[in-house]
Amino acid sequence: MLTHTLSQSIRQALRSGRHYGALLAVPALLTGLPVSVLAQDAGNASTSQKLETIEVTGSRIRRVDVETASPVLTVDRAAIEKSGKLTVGDLVQELPSISGNAATPAMNNGGGTGGSFVSLRGLGTNRTLILVNGHRVVNADINVIPSNLVERIEVLTDGASAVYGSDAIGGVVNFIMRSNYQGAELTTSYGISDKDDGERKAFNLTFGQTSDKGSIVGGIDYNKFDGILSGNRDYGKFALTLGKKQQADGGFPVTKGGSVASPSGFISAPQFSGCDSAGGTFDKSAAAAGGIPAHFRCFQSGTSTSEGDTYNYQAINLIFTPQERTNAYVLGNYKLSDSVEAYMSVFHNKTTSEAQLAPLPLDLFSAQITLDAGQPYNPFGTRLGYLGDDGQKSDGSQDLAIRLSALGPRITHFTQVTDQVITGFKGSLADTSWQWDANLNYGHQSVLNTFFGSLASGDLANSGSFSASCIPNSTAKGGCINIFDQNDPNTAKILKQYSAAPFTNTLNTFRQAEFNINGNLFDLPAGTVSLAAGGSYRKVYTNINVDYIAKADPATGNCAVQISACGTPFQGGFSVKEVYAEVLVPLLKDMPFIHTLNLDLGDRYSDYNTFGSTSNWKAALEYRPLEDLLLRGTVSKVFRAPNTTELFTGLTDSFDNYSKPVGSSSMFKSKNNSQVQTFFAGASVLGKPLLPEIGKSFDFGVVYDPHWLDGLSVSADLWRVYLANNITRPTGQSIVNFCAANLTSPFCGNITFAGGQISQINTVIQNFGRLDTRGVDFGMKYRLPETAFGKFSVSLDTTYTAQYDNQLTVKNADGTSTTVADHAAGTFDAQFGNIARWRGLGSLNWSYGSFSAGWTARYIGGEKVPLIGHVGAWTQNNVTFGYNIAPLNTRIDVGIDNIADKQPTLYYTNNVTNANVDVNTYDTIGRYYFARVSVKF
Repeated sequence: MLTHTLSQSIRQALRSGRHYGALLAVPALLTGLPVSVLAQDAGNASTSQKLETIEVTGSRIRRVDVETASPVLTVDRAAIEKSGKLTVGDLVQELPSISGNAATPAMNNGGGTGGSFVSLRGLGTNRTLILVNGHRVVNADINVIPSNLVERIEVLTDGASAVYGSDAIGGVVNFIMRSNYQGAELTTSYGISDKDDGERKAFNLTFGQTSDKGSIVGGIDYNKFDGILSGNRDYGKFALTLGKKQQADGGFPVTKGGSVASPSGFISAPQFSGCDSAGGTFDKSAAAAGGIPAHFRCFQSGTSTSEGDTYNYQAINLIFTPQERTNAYVLGNYKLSDSVEAYMSVFHNKTTSEAQLAPLPLDLFSAQITLDAGQPYNPFGTRLGYLGDDGQKSDGSQDLAIRLSALGPRITHFTQVTDQVITGFKGSLADTSWQWDANLNYGHQSVLNTFFGSLASGDLANSGSFSASCIPNSTAKGGCINIFDQNDPNTAKILKQYSAAPFTNTLNTFRQAEFNINGNLFDLPAGTVSLAAGGSYRKVYTNINVDYIAKADPATGNCAVQISACGTPFQGGFSVKEVYAEVLVPLLKDMPFIHTLNLDLGDRYSDYNTFGSTSNWKAALEYRPLEDLLLRGTVSKVFRAPNTTELFTGLTDSFDNYSKPVGSSSMFKSKNNSQVQTFFAGASVLGKPLLPEIGKSFDFGVVYDPHWLDGLSVSADLWRVYLANNITRPTGQSIVNFCAANLTSPFCGNITFAGGQISQINTVIQNFGRLDTRGVDFGMKYRLPETAFGKFSVSLDTTYTAQYDNQLTVKNADGTSTTVADHAAGTFDAQFGNIARWRGLGSLNWSYGSFSAGWTARYIGGEKVPLIGHVGAWTQNNVTFGYNIAPLNTRIDVGIDNIADKQPTLYYTNNVTNANVDVNTYDTIGRYYFARVSVKF
């Protein structure tokens, strides 16, 4: 709406020809919009007049026009304040152009960092570029950006590699920080859910001072969120699993089946061969029966009404992770002369957060622990677990899987510190239009992860506690352990002696030197040709250090603790030299049906020390047949360079979700049943080449700002992105699918078979596949004429995804090719996340004197989900109310998020790992109340 008002004001002043002084009122009308339009010597019509130019995200050309060929959605300061959000991540992730599986603070299993990341078009977080004041940042977690110091957020929904380089494939999110602020403001906030959990507290201080010589703006932002247990919500109380056998009504049975690795264990021994579950469990009250010894019985699987003997791990997991962060930011500038200005911004963040999972499951076979037949607490007369190296078959057919509840829950504690400094000089060249900027950018991020509740399984395996020669009734290391009964004090004490808390420490550094220049070249009949050009040198480095107890064996992936905590230290980096140029050429203007016609061309050359050079261009056309109507189109070449993780990750293992391909032979069964253990490493570690992703981005749109209906702005954009040479780590499922389809597939060599089934899969991060996506964006904003009941404004932004296809093709040794295509549009996809066809965000705002109120609705369309079929649409409604106490310079805001307490859609454990729902898309908290008080000084 502000953009529309500014455009109308500028055009009205330009039409008048001489009333440039009227433009001086524009900044006052648009308080908070960082666009200043200045009239010099307004009283003298014969004097050359100048309008200050601006740089809009998506172009390096400075110009008066706010609406350009680049589709940019703007979230202004007022919207940030009215939302009641404590972090910008909560606000940005609601935008309809964002989809997929970008992490949120609700992600516990696989997350826990408290971070919010951005995945424009569902293309992934590594294909969306995050900027602060147009500069790259070392940490892509947007929650570390202090919300109180953000002036506006510009979201470019188009590829921009020619302008910004690597990563800007889905688009760019640019946070413009507050400047020229005068005074101070103190804000405090409190919130809590209507379930009396998820308490949050925050305060922030913003201050600034501005003079003729310069300005300084700074602030501190502190916020703290309490965690929420999954068991505190109806949808997350149990691990709900869909059976794979379809029922007569077309649906699938739902069971409360958790993990068979329960505190009483799942025992695979000959005595339980007749059990329905083919396994047994410890039950101190059970009498001997049917050959099963006393204190043991058949294991009862979960049903639709009971968990049986399975372990409900969901109840102890989190659906919102606890987190505490402190942000500090200072930005200043000082005029050294009329033509040179020095500037600097300093940013600091510290975030602590936690993920919490159920106690560690221990599988004796996988941990290479042998429970001897003669061990005093083994009544089965046979070895369990790892059968040793004495010639006996070690296939895990006689085993024990048990939950080590004596160790307590697994808690991963994260401590993250981010610091970034940007400093430089900028100015103008004499009395010309040319402006220049030279700056240095340094970022430093360190992350310490500590894994509590781990087990030194290697030491435990060698302790003698499972051997026939263990020491009875001893709690010392080597004492006999009754692994079946964790309520036994001796057992609990021995296990705790082998508990561990390994750590990993990650260091990321970012260094960049950059120079930019822009100005006017020459005049054409239709206007002035403008140029922007520049160059940069950037170095990126990553170093991951792993605790000695958690260092993985390069041959097996095992370490002294359980394999899920094993890791491989690695370090590496890359450097890149870049130059770019962009030119704006006015072609025609003031002709019949051609108000203006402009051509924007750009190119960027990048030279990486890891793979070589690449050149990426853009061509954009802006056509106004009428003053109120803009037709725009952009075609650009885009790319993404391999990052340090993809290049230098050491040997890493993953238990990928897995199902035996339909119709394939029994050899493709996995020894881990619904999972398959997959080992992978970075391309450079294994000496494999890794090329950049390359593709094209297209955007064709229309913007209509009718002069006959003041306050209305409507836009629509057709967009498309395709990528080849995708950088990916093929999943274990994909590898097996290709091999099962054709036994001459090169992927068959990645599979290790043992005992007539898959024991493990080895692969590497590589260029593999092509991705195509396309759709439509629609936006509407309307500021209604003022009424006796106050001022009203409405807005609506929607995105429709028509296509999202991932195509993988492999050439087989027999000369044939196997192609697998994943059509993810309108579905929830395990790899790409939630790609609903329709997403929308609407709002209605009202103000009357000191009062204001707002309503927003967030819409996620229905989609297809594996095994479930089609699920319905989901809508969340939020309301806010504010009152400005002018005599006290104080404002009070209260609000309710998710006022209808809309619950997230159930996807079940077959499709997701957290709380049966897609925590990256839906609100997991439910109805939530908040209040905020702001005082200005």
